[in-house]
Amino acid sequence: MSVRSKVSDAEWKVRVDLAAAYQLVEHFGWDDLVFTHLSARVPETDHHFLINPYGLLFGEITASSLVKIDLEGNILLDTGHPVNAAGFTIHSAVHLARENAHCVMHLHTVDGTAVATSTEGLLPLNQTAHLVLGDLAYHDYEGVAFDEAERPRLQKDLGAHSTMLLRNHGTLTVGESVGEAFTRMYFLERACSMQVRTLASTTKTYAVEPSVIEKNAMLGQFAAGASAGLVWPALLRRLDRMKSDYAT
Repeated sequence: MSVRSKVSDAEWKVRVDLAAAYQLVEHFGWDDLVFTHLSARVPETDHHFLINPYGLLFGEITASSLVKIDLEGNILLDTGHPVNAAGFTIHSAVHLARENAHCVMHLHTVDGTAVATSTEGLLPLNQTAHLVLGDLAYHDYEGVAFDEAERPRLQKDLGAHSTMLLRNHGTLTVGESVGEAFTRMYFLERACSMQVRTLASTTKTYAVEPSVIEKNAMLGQFAAGASAGLVWPALLRRLDRMKSDYAT
């Protein structure tokens, strides 16, 4: 029996979106072999989630291969693949603390981790960074995230923010939908890449008035959610043109 026949229409839609996000992460060059995770809450359930089958590259992940788990990482619907339960520590912390955290993305990109590792963090060097800064939190590094005792500290640091730099570790975004979390991650990763390139090419940057930075930062708190409705369907069309199997 197919996975599609075992799940509700609402769950299948989330599966399709999450699988698309995994394949898009690979498309944008943000993946880290089989490591890091994107997770999404299963609609109309009590803390059930979808996560990647451990061992598949992000470009191999489809709606049917995603694994349904509970908050402890126990498999609820077996698709024939294992999961990295320890890797769900960060995601479970966010999902638990934030009812609106329907999707959580965590990456280990080169530029995102470089900025997260720098003392200054994300700097207000350009418009994209400004749009991110108003909704950006930081969490200090505590080692590989296997310890559930780290959850309360991560939850406290995230607070009501939906974008985070994990010091010495990577990037994280939260969204009320997969598309919203992905759009936030796009802006965050792009801002980090712009910073790395700018600081690698010059020691002098053009200063922006603080009032302009503040205005853009306030706008940015709503930009990702507002633009996701336009961005996400366009990204799905891109995958369709690429003949991707994400929706299978």
